[in-house]
Amino acid sequence: MRDPLPLYDSQPPEWLPKSHLSGDLGYPGFHPPRPNQDEDVLTAENVKNGFILPQFVDAERFSAKEVIHETMRTGEALHKLELLMNDVFKRRFDRITPIPASTFRMPTRVTLNDSKRHSWLADLANPDVPLHKLGKSVPHGAKGHDLLDLLQSNRVAIPRAVWFLRVLGANETAGLRNKPSYNPTQYSIDWANVVTGYMKKQLADIALPSAPRPGLNIKQTFKGVLADADTRERWISRFSYSLELLRPFYLEGLVDSRTFLVWLVQQMVMSNLAQVGFLVRIADEYLEGIMKSRPLAQPFVDASLCKLSEIRTSVMQEFLVDTEALLKVLLRRVCLGLPDAFVSPGMWSTHAILLEEALTDDMMDQSVEPEANSQNLQQLTSEHFEDIKRRNEAMLFTNLPSHVSAKLRTVVSDVQSLNSISSNTDMASVTFFSTDHLDDYVVFSDKLQMLLTWSVTPLQFGDHRPFAAVTLIRNWRAKVGDRATRRDFASPDEFLQDQLFDWLDTSDVASDPQNLRAVSVLYGKLVKDDLFSYAGYIQRLIARGEGGLAYSEVECSRHRDFLRCIPLYNSTSSLTSQRKVTLYGARTRETPEDLHEREIRKEIRALLPDLFNAASNPSPPLSMSGLLGSCSSLVSAPRFEQVRIFRTWLLPLLQSRIVEVAQDDNPVTHSDPLRWYSVCAQLMVTTKCFSSVLELIFCVMQRTARVELFAAVIDTLRRFTCIWNCMNATGSLVEGLFSAHQRLGKKTPLHALLDLLEFDDGRYLDSASRSQLNNDISELSFALRPPSDHPVLVPDILPEILLLADDLNGDAPSSLAGSLWIKYRVSLDWAWKVWDNTVASLREIPVMFPDASSRRICALRYAVFLWHVDRHLPKGLDEEVLRWFLGRGQNDVAAFEEDAWGVLSVVLIYLSVHGALQTTTILKGLVYPAWQLGASASNISQGQSSEILLRSVNALFRQLLLQEDDGCDDKAFVDLLELQRIRTRRQAVYQEPHFSMLVSSVPLLVNLESNENLSQNLRKELTSLRLDLSEHDDFRHGAFRNLDAIRETFEHSLQAEEADDNHAKSMVAALRIILSDPSDDDAVELSSWPDVTSLLSPWKLAATSIHLQFILRQIGRALSCEGSHAAAQASLDKLILMIFHHSMTSEQAYFVAQMARGTEGVVAGKFINNGLKTVTEILRDLNLTTKKSLIDGFERTGELLRVIAYVAEPLRAAGSPLPTLDSSIQVEFLQVLHDKFVMVEQCLMADDVEFSNDNELTHAAISLSRLLQFHLGFPITWSAKIKELGINLSGTIFRLVMLHGGGSRLDMGAYSLLVDTLYYLLDELSVNAKMPNFDPFAYAPAIVPLDIPSDFPREYRNQIQALLRHSSSTAVVSQLALSHRDSNGSLYHDGPVLNRPWEWIENLGEAATLDAKDEKESVIPVVKNSGSLSLELFGARLTGDRILSDQSDDDRIHANLETFQDGLSADAMFKRDWRATRMEPEVSTLIDPSTGRLRGETNVLGSAGSVQAIQGRLDRKTIPRTSPASSVLSRSSAHGSTGSRRPSPAQSSVTRSSMSRETADPEGSTGSSSRKTGTKRKLASDDDTALEGTARTKKQKTKATNTKPRAKKR
Repeated sequence: MRDPLPLYDSQPPEWLPKSHLSGDLGYPGFHPPRPNQDEDVLTAENVKNGFILPQFVDAERFSAKEVIHETMRTGEALHKLELLMNDVFKRRFDRITPIPASTFRMPTRVTLNDSKRHSWLADLANPDVPLHKLGKSVPHGAKGHDLLDLLQSNRVAIPRAVWFLRVLGANETAGLRNKPSYNPTQYSIDWANVVTGYMKKQLADIALPSAPRPGLNIKQTFKGVLADADTRERWISRFSYSLELLRPFYLEGLVDSRTFLVWLVQQMVMSNLAQVGFLVRIADEYLEGIMKSRPLAQPFVDASLCKLSEIRTSVMQEFLVDTEALLKVLLRRVCLGLPDAFVSPGMWSTHAILLEEALTDDMMDQSVEPEANSQNLQQLTSEHFEDIKRRNEAMLFTNLPSHVSAKLRTVVSDVQSLNSISSNTDMASVTFFSTDHLDDYVVFSDKLQMLLTWSVTPLQFGDHRPFAAVTLIRNWRAKVGDRATRRDFASPDEFLQDQLFDWLDTSDVASDPQNLRAVSVLYGKLVKDDLFSYAGYIQRLIARGEGGLAYSEVECSRHRDFLRCIPLYNSTSSLTSQRKVTLYGARTRETPEDLHEREIRKEIRALLPDLFNAASNPSPPLSMSGLLGSCSSLVSAPRFEQVRIFRTWLLPLLQSRIVEVAQDDNPVTHSDPLRWYSVCAQLMVTTKCFSSVLELIFCVMQRTARVELFAAVIDTLRRFTCIWNCMNATGSLVEGLFSAHQRLGKKTPLHALLDLLEFDDGRYLDSASRSQLNNDISELSFALRPPSDHPVLVPDILPEILLLADDLNGDAPSSLAGSLWIKYRVSLDWAWKVWDNTVASLREIPVMFPDASSRRICALRYAVFLWHVDRHLPKGLDEEVLRWFLGRGQNDVAAFEEDAWGVLSVVLIYLSVHGALQTTTILKGLVYPAWQLGASASNISQGQSSEILLRSVNALFRQLLLQEDDGCDDKAFVDLLELQRIRTRRQAVYQEPHFSMLVSSVPLLVNLESNENLSQNLRKELTSLRLDLSEHDDFRHGAFRNLDAIRETFEHSLQAEEADDNHAKSMVAALRIILSDPSDDDAVELSSWPDVTSLLSPWKLAATSIHLQFILRQIGRALSCEGSHAAAQASLDKLILMIFHHSMTSEQAYFVAQMARGTEGVVAGKFINNGLKTVTEILRDLNLTTKKSLIDGFERTGELLRVIAYVAEPLRAAGSPLPTLDSSIQVEFLQVLHDKFVMVEQCLMADDVEFSNDNELTHAAISLSRLLQFHLGFPITWSAKIKELGINLSGTIFRLVMLHGGGSRLDMGAYSLLVDTLYYLLDELSVNAKMPNFDPFAYAPAIVPLDIPSDFPREYRNQIQALLRHSSSTAVVSQLALSHRDSNGSLYHDGPVLNRPWEWIENLGEAATLDAKDEKESVIPVVKNSGSLSLELFGARLTGDRILSDQSDDDRIHANLETFQDGLSADAMFKRDWRATRMEPEVSTLIDPSTGRLRGETNVLGSAGSVQAIQGRLDRKTIPRTSPASSVLSRSSAHGSTGSRRPSPAQSSVTRSSMSRETADPEGSTGSSSRKTGTKRKLASDDDTALEGTARTKKQKTKATNTKPRAKKR
C-alpha cells in the first residue's frame, strides 16, 4: 500500500526575507492558501461569474491627485511628513548596534635559532604559504643592510618583503609611541637613510678607471663590477631588487620622500658618468616628487646640465647617447612642470647655450606621443624657455635696452646717416623723411629742424650739407605733393613755409652770428628751388609787426640779418622794392648794398682787365692769397650781394666773353679764358656760390673747344663731386660732358673719357651713348698700345733720357716721349723702365746743376717728359710708378740726398698737378713706407740716416694735402690754377679705401714723434704735420663720415702698444685732436666733463663717446703699471665721483654708460664699486615716508644703476670674469638694502589711513630688488655678516612677495620681480652655503601651505608652495583631516592626518566567519573591527543596509532582492534611479522580418545579429525592479509558486519581451553563455541595446501588438 502523500506545505523562496525581524508578519508578496479565504466561499455570484475583488473606488478612472494635492496644500502636511521621516530615521539609528572595539594585535618578535629562522624566511619567500600563518610572530635578528641582503638572497616577493619589514618597523617603534616627542615619520626618515645608504653602497661599486698621470710609469689594472658577467648579474639582480623594494616604500611613506629625493639630487651632483646612467633612470621614475619642490628641482636641473656638459667633453660620449637623451627629457619635463626651477641666473650664465639646445631641439623623433601632442609639447616648452630666458637675462642685466630718449637716438642715427652722404650716394634713395607716414607732419617737423641744424652747425663738416638738405626737402615735397594731388588734399607748400619760418624764428643755432653765412646759403638754395618764399617770409614779418627789421631802428631783430643776407633768385621789382623799404626805409635812394657792389665790381675789373676788354700788360701768376686780397670786399660781402654780383653782372659777362672767344678764329688776339675761368670759379667757390659755379661749368662745356679749358672743368667737377651729387646735378653734368666730347671729337684726351665714364657710373647715360663712349676709349687705348705677338725688348738703360737734362729745346720732352713710344709702344714694361731711368737721371741733376734754379728748370723738363709719357699710355703712368715705389724704388729713394729729393719732389708735384700721378699713389708708395721706416729706427744711427728721407716726404705730404697758399718760399706753387688742381687731386685721399690708410698714418706719426732716435727738430716737425692734418676740414669731414675707421685704427694701435703708458696717452691725445675742435680741448678734459652739456648734442655724441672710451682704456692700462698707478687711480676716482655725484638725465646716464663700455676690468670695477658706494649713500639718506623723497631718491639710484649695468654688460657678454667688489662696500650695500626692505615692509603693513604711498613703496621694493639682483651677479665674499644679511633679506622679500601676491595690494609686475629676486637670493645662499650635509631646504621659507592667503591666485599659490620646506603628504593621507564633535554635535577640524606607515599593518588573518546562529538569522551583517586602523578613526557606524550576495544566477531574482532594500546608505540616488528605469526592448521590434537580422545591420555582425543572439543577450540582462507581491486578483493561482506579479505600466514592454522569450529557440542560452568574457564591453553594449530598444518600441507599438508570437502566447 502506498504511503499517503504528504500534505503540501507552501514555502516562500529561499531568497525572500521576512517582513519583520521579530514579529511574525510573514513574507512580503507571499500569500499561501489559507482556510476560509474569500476565494473559497462558494456563492452563486462566485460560481457564475468567478471571484472578483470589489473596486476600492467608485469609478475605475478615479484619481487621488486632487485629494493628495489638497492635502499637501495644507500648512502642516510637509512638516508632519518631515517629522514622520525623522522619527523613522531616529528609530532606525537607535536599533543599530555600535562598532565593536578594535581587536587588532600586532605580530610580536621572537628570537629563533638559525635553522628555524631560515625555515621561517623560506616560508616567507614561498608564495604558497599564506602570511596569516606567519603573522603571529616574526623572527628577530638581522637589521639594516644585512636585512635587505637577506631578503634579496632569499628572493622574497616584494609585497611579502614589505609586510615583513613593516612588522619589524612597527615593533621597533612600539616603545616610542607613548612618548610626547614621538614623531611617527621619524622611522621613515631613518629607514630612508638605510635604503639610500644601501643603494649608494651599490652605486659605489661602479667606478671608473683613473686617468694616467703623466710622468709616472706605473702599470694600472682596473676591473669594474660590471665588466665580469657573474659580478654584473649579481649586481644587477641586487640593484633591481632594491629599486622594486623602493617603489612601495616610497608610495606608502615607509621611506621619507623628502629624504630620499634630497639624496637622489645629491647623488646627481656627486656621481660619475657611469653612475649617472643609473641615476637618471631612478630620477625619471621619481621626477614628479622632485618637480613639486623648487629647492629640489633647481639643484637637480643644475646637476643635470653639468652632467650634460661633462658628457659633451667626454671621450665616451658615443656610449652615453641614451643617458644624454634621457637627461634632456628630464629637463624638458621639469621645464613643463616647474619652469621656475630654471630661473637661476648663476646657472643660466654657465649653461645658457646648453640649456637652449636641450629645451628647444625638436622632440618629434624622441617622443612616443602622437604627432599632434608632440607639437603641442614642443610649443609649450619653447614658450617656457623664452620666458625663462627673459627672466634670467633681466636679472643678469644683459641685452639692456638703450634708455636714451627715442628722439635723441633717432637724431644720432640720422646724423650718422647724413654724414655718410658722399659722391656715390643716390640722393633719391636716401629715406631721411619717413615714407611710411608722409602725412605725419609732427615727425616731419622734428626731422626738418634736425636737418636744418645739421646743415649749418659748425660741429659738422662739408660744404655739401646745405645742398643735401635742400634736395631731401625737395624730394619730400614732391612725394607729398603727388599724394595730395591724387587725393585732392591741401598742398604741403604752406606747411613747409611755416616750418622753415619757425626754425628761423626760434632756433638758437640759426640766430648764432657765426652761422649767419651758412643759414643764408641754405635759405638761398631753398628760395632758388621755390621751397621757401622770400616774399611770404617778409610779408609775415610785416604782418605780425616785427620790430627791429630796419637799420634805422635801435633794437635789432634776429630777422634783420636774414633779410639782409638771404639772396634772391628771379625776384620781381616789387619784391626788391619791398625788401629795400623794409631794411632801409622808403626814402632811401642808394643803399649801402649799391655802394658795396660798385666797390666789388671795381676790384674784379682790376683783377681781370682783359675780361672787360681793357688794355693790360700780361698778368703775372696769381696766387690764392693775392686773389683773396684783391677781392676782399667780395669775400666779406653778405650773401645777398655775392649772389647778385655773380648772377646779374659777372656770370652773364663771362658767358658772353667765352662765347666770343669760342667764335673767334684768331685766339691770339684775346686773353686766355682759362685764367678767367680759374679766377671766377675760385671766387665763386670761396663765397660758396656753387650754383653760379655750376652755371659757369655748363657754359664752358657748351661753348669752348679748348682741351685745356675742358680739363679745368673736369678738375672742378672732380673737386666738388659730392656737392654736385647733393644738388642732383650729376646727371646733367654727365650729359654735358658727353656733348662736349662729341664736339671735341678725337681731341678729347683719354683721361677725360675715363673721367666721364667714372662720373656716369652706369646711371645717367643711355646704353647707346655709353657704348659709344666705351668704343672711343677702346679705340684710343688700341691706338696707344696696339697688340703684337712680338713685343720689343726694352733695354734696362736708356741713355737718351739722361741726355734730356742738357737739351734746352722746348719740344725736347715731347719729342723724346714720342720717340720712345714709337719704339717700345708694344712692350708692356716700357713705361716702368722709362720711370726707372728717369729717377736715375734725377739723382744726377744736383751734380750737373749746382744752383737751385737750374735744377728746378731741369726737373720741370723731366716732369714734362713724364707727363707726355703718361699721355702715351692707355692706363697712364700711375700704376707703373706705384709698382716701382713698392718694389726696387724703396731702396733707391732711401739713398737720395737732400738736393736730389728737391728735384724728385718738383717732378712728383708737377705730375700730381697735371694728373699723371694720383696723390694716393705718392702717399701709398713713398710717404707711408718712409714713415714706417723712420718709426722702426732702433738706434740713433738709423734715425740720422732716415732724417733726410723723412723731412723730404714730410714736405711732400704737406704740399700735397695741407698747403692752401701759393708756397712762395720754395716757388713750388706760383699759379692759382695749379693750386686748384692739387686740391682736386687730394680729394681722392679722403675717400675710401684710401682714407683708412690716411687715418692709420696718424698713429704712425705718433710713433715717430715718440721715437727718441730721431732728432728733436724732426719730431717737432712731425708733430706740427700731424696737428695740421688732424685739424684740416677735409680730414675731419672724412673722420666724421667714417668714425668706425677712426675707432678701429686707434684700437689696433693701442692694443699693439699696451705696455707703453706714455705712448697710449699720446695716442688718446691725438684722437682728441681729430674728434674735437681746438676750442673744445678744455671741454673734453675729464675733470670738467659733467659741466659740458654740449658734448651730449647729437652732433658730437658719437665722436665724444669714442674719445672718452679711449681715455678710460688708457687709464685702465695706467692702473696696471706700478709707476703710473697712483696718478691714474686719482684721475679715475675724480672722474667717477664727479660723474656719479652729478645729476644726470637718462640721456646723460646712457651716454656715460656707453662711454665706459668695453673698458678694462680694473676701470669697470672702479666704476661699479664707486657706483654702488654712491647708491649706498643715497639710500642711507632716503626718507621713505614722503612721496617726493621716494620718487627723487629712486630715480637717482635708477640712473646710477643704469650706468654701472651698462659698464658691466660687455664683461658678461664676453664671458670675462666680473670684477670683485670691495668687501666693505658689499657689507654696507647689503645692510642698507636690508634696512630699506624692512622699512618698505613696515610701511606697507602699517594701517595708517593718512599714508597713501603704496604705489611708491611698491616701486621702491622693485627698485631695491633690481639693485639686489645686480649685486648678486658679482663675486661675493660670503662672510658671516653677509650670510646673516642674506638670510634676513630672504625672509623680508618673501613677506613682500606674500603682500603683493594677493588681496588689495595684488601687483603682478611687482610679484613677478620680487619672486624672481627671491629665487636668485636663495640659490646664491644655497650654492655658497658651507654645510656638512647637503640640505637644499636650509633657507626655504618656514611656513606651511595653510598660511598662504586664500585669495592668492592659483598660479602664485603653486609657486609659493613649491618654495616651502613642507613636503606634500603621501596619497594615503592626502586630503584627510582629524575632526571631533562637541556636546552640541557641531563638527570641528583638528588638523591633517599624520601618516603612520609603520603602525598601519595589513590584516592578514583568514576571512571573517559568522557563527552558525548568526549565519542562520543574520539580517544585519556583523562588522569586526580587526584592522590596524580602527574604524573609530573614520567615525564608522552601521547603517542597517546589506550588501546583497548574488546567490542566484537569475537576474530577476537579484532585481527582486533589490526591492527589499531601501539602499539609503548603500546606493546613491542616481544609481537607484538608473536601475529602476532600465527597460528591455521587444525582440520583434529589433528584428527585420524579411532577413531575420537586426534592422540596418549587415552580415559583418555575424551571428551577433540573429534573433537567437538578441534573445540570448536579453536573457543575460538584468530585469528592471518589480514588486514581488502577488496580485490579490490571482492568489488562488499560486499553487505553491511565488505567485503572480503585476508589472507597472512602464514595464509592459519588458513583460512582452519576457513572454516572447519563452517561444525562442533554446540555443539562445548557449549563445548567451558563450559571451561571458569582456564584461565591461558587454555591459556597455547591453545598456546601449536597452536604450535603443525602448525607443523602437515606442515608434512601432501598433505593429508590435499584431505579431504572431504574441497571438499564440495569448
